[in-house]
Amino acid sequence: MTALITRDELKTAIDAGSVTVIDTLGGEYYAKQHLPGALTLVSADVDARASALLPDRDAAIVTYCSNPACPNSGQVADRLTTLGYTDVRKYREGIQDWVEAGLPTESA
Repeated sequence: MTALITRDELKTAIDAGSVTVIDTLGGEYYAKQHLPGALTLVSADVDARASALLPDRDAAIVTYCSNPACPNSGQVADRLTTLGYTDVRKYREGIQDWVEAGLPTESA
């Protein structure tokens, strides 16, 4: 079970530059709107892209998707953990919660 991170904790970490945020929706969803500085990595690409995208296996990583009903963030987080990443957390509430709180997003 992947550890969770709250919106406030995540915002603090993003503001401090101390976390790598992973958008697990990808494609048009990522292009339209994502958390500040987020990289995109979908479940099907984790094995092929993780080592290049995330070279430091001990870095703080947070995955997210759309909302608590979306399984993508948990799938990517679990796979990263299996691949040896040691500090992976999930923002369960996802981008829907972030936007509803009035926090900034970026687009591609």
